[in-house]
Parts: sequence; C-alpha cells; structure tokens
Amino acid sequence: MGFSELLQAVRDNPQAVSIPSQWGQGRASFGGLVAALVYEAMRAQVPAGRPARSLAITFVGPAAPDVPISFEVEVLREGKAVSQVLGRAVQDGHVVTIVQGSFGAGRESRIAVKAEAAPAAKAVDECQEMPYIPNVTPEFTRFLAMRWAFGGMPFTGNPSREMGGWVRLRDQDRVEPANEAHLLALVDAWPPAVLPHLNAPAPGSSLTWTIEFVQPMSELSTLDWCLYRAQIEHARDGYGHVAAALWSPAGELLAISRQTVAVFG
Repeated sequence: MGFSELLQAVRDNPQAVSIPSQWGQGRASFGGLVAALVYEAMRAQVPAGRPARSLAITFVGPAAPDVPISFEVEVLREGKAVSQVLGRAVQDGHVVTIVQGSFGAGRESRIAVKAEAAPAAKAVDECQEMPYIPNVTPEFTRFLAMRWAFGGMPFTGNPSREMGGWVRLRDQDRVEPANEAHLLALVDAWPPAVLPHLNAPAPGSSLTWTIEFVQPMSELSTLDWCLYRAQIEHARDGYGHVAAALWSPAGELLAISRQTVAVFG
C-alpha cells in the first residue's frame, strides 16, 4: 500500500489499520507515517476551516508492522476559533504514539512578519540521492526520495551541525495535492541529524517531536521536491536536540520542526 492508500484506509476505518512491513524502520513502522495516520484521524474530528497549527508527538513505543492499529481521537476543547485534539495510536492494547494537536482558524491581525528566506542549496539534479538498498537502508525509503544538499549522510564521520536537502514521495503513480499529512512524512523521512557524526552504523530514533505548520499552506503536489534543513543545537549522553524546517520548491516556509532524538552509539 502506498502513502495515499494508507491515508484513505484510516479515513475509512480508523479502528483497524495495518501498516505493511514495506513501511518498516527497523523493528517498528516508519514514525512519520504513524504520525500522519494519527493526524488524519484527528483532522476528521475538527470543523472545516480550522487547519492544523501545531502537533506535539511522542513515540511511546514501536508500532509493529502488519499488526492492526486503532487510531483513537478525543476532542479536548472546541473554542470559537481553536480546537484542541488528542490522538492515540493503540496496538495490542498499548499506546504506541500520542499526538496533541492545535487546529485554529485565521483571525484578523495587524501583525505580519515574513518568514526568513530559505537557505541556498544546490539544485535537485546536482545532489546525491540516498538509494533504497534492501536490508541496508530502512524499508520505508523505497517510498521516499532524499537528496543531500547539507552536511553528510549517516555514519560518514561528517561533523557538520546541519543536514538535509531535497525530499519528496518516490515513484507516484498519479499526482495528488499534498497536505499536512504528507509534510509529516517528508520531515520525518530524514535520519537524526546527529547520525552523520558517527563512523559506523548505530540505531537512532525520535523520542519527541513538535511540528508547526505555516498556514495557509502553500499549494503542493506529491511530486514536488521540498527543501529540508536540520540543525543540531546540542548533543550529549546519547541524546540530540535538533531544530529543522521545510520549504516549498518556491522557497516558501511550510513547517518548523523540533525533535529530541536518542542515539545508541
């Protein structure tokens, strides 16, 4: 099942969705996909005209592939403009992912501050792509293409504080509009930015993740290359603190991200 098919599956029946092993990430399912599915279930419970403003995501435990997951949603509060919503992914009676989301309608304001410009990067065609290699790269990378423009690839001994480049869904049969669920996958596709510092493979994963969406969201398709850059703010004792952002092909800011990652190396 492709990304769009899985989004439709959670819309049709949020109580029982199995993520195929092709979307694996080690012993777990790809976290960006799990977060996107929770988000889709949450969005269905929010009134129209209230786009997602921010999500706070905690990966409580690994979501096993090929085992049904129930996506549960609780509306905590609905105000005049903002809805506060809690989403859970539950598997075998255990919570594997929690997402707290704020969805808010726009309001008139005298404040208008433009985002800083996107960083300069080499063109997509000039950047090295991380290929999908069975039993070497994570299984889910067969569905997402990443081309490095900043820093180094994982386990190359590159000490740069930044990492990233161009990203999009890979080999789409048809072009579709992209929404916030797609941005979750594009941002989380990238490995923890601390992994290039290592010279040999070691596990790494996100503990917590907050992401803010710039609204109204720029028009995007599933074939558009977006630009991602992560910057390490601090790393020690097996944990790293990483800030990142995602821009459209036209250089428009799409999302602001922050992750706490655990590294076992």
